Amino acid sequence: MVERLSQSFSSRAEGPAAPKVDPQHDLLVDCKSAWRDFSRKKASRRERVLAAILAVYHAGPIAYDKRGNVPHFRAVPWPESQLVRGKSSETHTMKQLLTAYRPLAAVLPKLMRRLACLLAFGCLAAVACGELPAEQPARPNFVFFLVDDLGWTDLACYGSSFYETPHVDRLAATGMRFTNAYAACPVCSPTRSSILTGKYPVRTGITDYINPAGGNQPEKWNRPTPLLPAPYNDRLALDEVTLAEALRESGYATFFAGKWHLGPEGFWPEDQGFDLNRGGLERGGPYGGSKYFSPYGNPRLADGPPGEHLPDRLASETVKFIESSGDRPFLAYLSFYSVHTPLMARDDLRQKYERKRAELANEQPLWGQEGSRQVRLVQEHAVYAGMVEAMDLAVGKVLAALDRLGLDDNTVVIFMSDNGGLSTSEGHPTSNLPLRAGKGWMYEGGVREPMIVRWPHVARPGSTCDSPVTSTDFYPTMLEMAGLPLRPRQHLDGRSFAALLRGEAHQRGPIFWHYPHYGNQGGAPGGAVRDGQWKLIEWYEDGRLELYDLANDLSERTNLADKHPEIRDRLHKMLVEWREATGAVMPKRRETEAPPK
Repeated sequence: MVERLSQSFSSRAEGPAAPKVDPQHDLLVDCKSAWRDFSRKKASRRERVLAAILAVYHAGPIAYDKRGNVPHFRAVPWPESQLVRGKSSETHTMKQLLTAYRPLAAVLPKLMRRLACLLAFGCLAAVACGELPAEQPARPNFVFFLVDDLGWTDLACYGSSFYETPHVDRLAATGMRFTNAYAACPVCSPTRSSILTGKYPVRTGITDYINPAGGNQPEKWNRPTPLLPAPYNDRLALDEVTLAEALRESGYATFFAGKWHLGPEGFWPEDQGFDLNRGGLERGGPYGGSKYFSPYGNPRLADGPPGEHLPDRLASETVKFIESSGDRPFLAYLSFYSVHTPLMARDDLRQKYERKRAELANEQPLWGQEGSRQVRLVQEHAVYAGMVEAMDLAVGKVLAALDRLGLDDNTVVIFMSDNGGLSTSEGHPTSNLPLRAGKGWMYEGGVREPMIVRWPHVARPGSTCDSPVTSTDFYPTMLEMAGLPLRPRQHLDGRSFAALLRGEAHQRGPIFWHYPHYGNQGGAPGGAVRDGQWKLIEWYEDGRLELYDLANDLSERTNLADKHPEIRDRLHKMLVEWREATGAVMPKRRETEAPPK
């Protein structure tokens, strides 16, 4: 029967000569596209039978890549005309493919064994009659861009008129842009732990940025403050099942590049679910070697040519991983050191923005006041602008690779920042207006982030979502996207926002913060809760409460705590009960305000 069908079909084959096929050659047939082609009645009944035989033989229940890995199924949707991929870059139509398989006698015994399995389940009969089995959804790849210290308005697509970010803007035009996305903390390490665990920092114990020397722990605290900051965990516990571990357990290849800042050696990315680690260690910035330029002085990132730029290198490492991932779905987690201090940019980009700054005609004041700190009100820092553009170029390099490799159609791309822009300290390089304050503060400028998600064929390109979400929500959302079971005991505080990406209604409930520390940027210990349009902040030094209506006062300038006592009390009760339920550790009042000796 096989020979007869093959001869019958080959006599009607059209087009260029078919490729020579060696049964031992690494040739992958994309069954998903084949099924789709058949279901659209583009093949005859005989062609369906023969194609089913070939699909089963080459990429059905068992398929091996040329490295001999795993049985696996290639589920990436390819164009109908590109159903075969061999060692060369040639692609062939289905008719050419079938013609190439005329001499099937050598593999007939193996085919018959597999066909017997198919017939036992009635699959072949269904294919021959055009009644195809339900198509299994493709398991998507994930590319996660996490930018360090990027402010809410530091992108052109979020309102910046000084920084140029065409590649991230293009990502926003092809995905969904979130306007009420939050980091779990106004500083970096806690937010990073929340993404990987689906838990608020209060549960992991990482409530402040990790200082490897412990200088911000209470026993070493030497600033004259009314409170001693709460102690915090200086590493992400290994018994946490990270997002990377959950995906790897389901067959994903996992890769990390850039800033880790979640513990010392033994707690680095390779210990927390990532197959490869390029540059991730305990440091909070690129503090070794020549910092943002090679040599890097980083034991997890080999030096490049002298002067090589770190953002571009991390993007290149990410592209290399994607290119080598084969047929496994992958998680590529590019966690930029940019745009964290030290403030350093390529000379050409710095000069570009110095020229651009000279052309500005700003009439508003450059500086304002936030507590005891100056706060920048205008975006015009040339070095910082160059750092933002370099980050954007790196994003563009990775996105271009996805396009070139034909993976963009089945890759979810996520873009997020770990805390607000640096506006009140350490060079004051950016402004977060209209948001108040910035990194290290409990106001919106410290916790509201630019966030973009591109989910091909699901999220409407160029759409905007105003529903509040937070960094703990990535974990369950990505599991749902991948068609994997949720892990509610792990992502305790995460709520999937996949419904929002599908254009459906979703109410995640209140969002909480607990920051029992003094930030380097002037912020004081406090907690907060947002519920709907209302946000309440409690300052731990004196118990002062501030209530803001974010729908009408995005800049948090009018404290309505006295005007709406019922809302104030309800939210404060909610915040206190949440702290009690999560075992939040509070700062302690010291006996004297003098620093300890």
